[in-house]
Order: sequence, then structure tokens, then C-alpha cells
Amino acid sequence: MRRVLVFALLLAACQEEAQDISPVALTESAVGHYCQMDILEHPGPKAQVHLEGQPGMPLFFSQVRDAVAYARLPEQDGVILAIYVNDMGAQGATWQDPGKVNWIDAATAHYVVGSSVEGGMGAPELVPFADPAKAAAFAAESGGTVLPLSDVPDDAVIAPANLVGDTDDDADFNARLKALSERVEG
Repeated sequence: MRRVLVFALLLAACQEEAQDISPVALTESAVGHYCQMDILEHPGPKAQVHLEGQPGMPLFFSQVRDAVAYARLPEQDGVILAIYVNDMGAQGATWQDPGKVNWIDAATAHYVVGSSVEGGMGAPELVPFADPAKAAAFAAESGGTVLPLSDVPDDAVIAPANLVGDTDDDADFNARLKALSERVEG
């Protein structure tokens, strides 16, 4: 009998409980992973990424595109268990208040890519919808194309974005880089 009890205890100790990866409601204490700013102060849809070993403590992102970039970058070394995004077609969701609990699985969402709207950090945004008809209606009004996450091109999330007030300073950058190179070589 004693051996059975010891075996049962060992077996129970070896079994790990599955990590809860349910979406977490946005609160005043949520901060953006990259910017470390209050996430509720930024307009547009948000995202949360659940990592293995961090139950109930997802990484929040001020923009959906930032969460997608995080997941796609090779430097990201955590095991991602789930990514959720705001459903911008949910009842009551607005650009200023996309919602605190209207989360959908990022993998099943329909994204408007290339629209005229900017996300919470001022960069172009991927606008997620659960309903493809609502995504198409948004695209008809604000521009862009409706795509599943698997078809969203990397340059829509990883490439630098020209923000309002930015100028095309590639020529200036290249000139400064060349001058620096000449100084180092000379």
C-alpha cells in the first residue's frame, strides 16, 4: 500500500498543470511591452502575447503590428502559447476605445492591411476583425486589403514606418554614413 501511495505522489508531482492562456482584460496597470507606456492611453487595437512559464502575465502591445513583429522576429526566444488581438468589429469597439475584453485569437482574425489609419504608436496598423464582412466594410471605408495572419507580409509589421512629420532622409543618412566610412578608412 505504501508503494502505491509513493508512486501516486511521484506521478502527481511529474504531471504539470496546463498553463491558463485565456485572454486577460486590459486594466490601468497594463503597459506596452516595447514602449512601457500606459496602454490605455493609446488609440487603436491592442494585442497580448502569452508566453510559456508566465501564466496570467501576458505581454501587452500598443499596436497589433508590434505583437506580430515580436512573434516573427528571430530574436524572440520565449515559447508563444497564444496571441490575442482586439476584435474591432465587436459591439462598442471604437478606435479611441477598442475594448478591454473583446479578444480574439490572432491566428483566426481577419486583418485589414494597408489602411489609412494609424495605430496607438503612430505607425500603420493591422486592424483585426472576427467577422470577415466587417473587415471588408472597414477596408472599403479606410482602404487596405483583408488578409489572414499567415498572408500578412513581413514588411507590413517589421519594416520601419514613416511617421507623420518624417521626411525621406535616406540621402542624408547615406551621405553621413559615407563621410563616417571615409573618416574611419582615412
